[in-house]
Amino acid sequence: MIIDANMYWLPESLFTDEALQEKFFAAIPAEYGWHGHMEALPDSGKKQIVLEKPLGSPNLNYVQGEYALDVQLADMDEAGIDVGLLKVPGCHEWLTPELCHIFNVGMAEHAKASNGRLVALACIAPGSAEAISELEFCVKVLGMKAVQLCAHYGDKYLDDPAFAPFFEKLNELNMTAYVHHTPVPVDYQSFLAYNNVRRSYGRVVDQGLAIGRELYSGMFDRYPNVRLVHSMLGGGFFAIAEMMMPHGPAPTESVSRFQTAGGDIRRQYKENIYFETSHAQPWGKAQLEAAVKIYGADHVLYGSSYPVRKVWLTGGPDYIRSLDITEAEKAQILGGNALRVYRMA
Repeated sequence: MIIDANMYWLPESLFTDEALQEKFFAAIPAEYGWHGHMEALPDSGKKQIVLEKPLGSPNLNYVQGEYALDVQLADMDEAGIDVGLLKVPGCHEWLTPELCHIFNVGMAEHAKASNGRLVALACIAPGSAEAISELEFCVKVLGMKAVQLCAHYGDKYLDDPAFAPFFEKLNELNMTAYVHHTPVPVDYQSFLAYNNVRRSYGRVVDQGLAIGRELYSGMFDRYPNVRLVHSMLGGGFFAIAEMMMPHGPAPTESVSRFQTAGGDIRRQYKENIYFETSHAQPWGKAQLEAAVKIYGADHVLYGSSYPVRKVWLTGGPDYIRSLDITEAEKAQILGGNALRVYRMA
């Protein structure tokens, strides 16, 4: 089974329903630098929603028609994708509890209409008073088995005490959470000048920072049953993973400048954190092969970020198959790991 562990969904009614649009745009937090508008696309007759952070720096684009079920299924057929995991594309960083509920019901209906081809992950505002009740609704009523989060909310990363009650519930339920990249880190001024720096490297830095905070904050001491799947290959965390691990001081050192006690951190890095590609092709084969070698093939999940670029979906599985890794490792990445980590089997 080939599973795309990162496909995006928005209600197509968001482009036509004025009441829903009003709720959506009213939720955008200008106090954190976010701004949004809807505009017509020239020549196509479609609309797009553009989200900027800060004003004048577009970071997310949602295009009318790209989330229609027939379009998604046709593109999945072309790519040879059996199942796709549905997530909201980034805006759940600031969706209100009311909008999360609307989106969850809509995603569940969309997935049901796909006859098993699509699986929805619960969209939760983890710091809200409604977080636990919405999670229980998604699990008990909608039948969702995992949740989707963002690397940070406002100026708070997931290790913040504001999210402790929610993670306690996740731990109780022994659940997996997908941690989506946010467009830029909390501190982002130096990322703004160039599109590729902002829209690519900004996401990478945010993911790597989030993982480091999760490991060193003791999150997994408190929530050992929670598994986090980080997008963008964890921001390329494989390149710095060993450097970030605790190392004992040299015998001649008189001052220890780094944390050295870290058996639990190394274990938790292997047991509690997983990595989704968030499009295979842009990484390049050498980097993907390095990630598989360092993370382990059992910790890497294929995901395309569809529909950001259709070719990342349609050409993604074959790109994974072209890697110089074993057939068993390719099977793990293309589906086996998602089945296991998200308990889909």
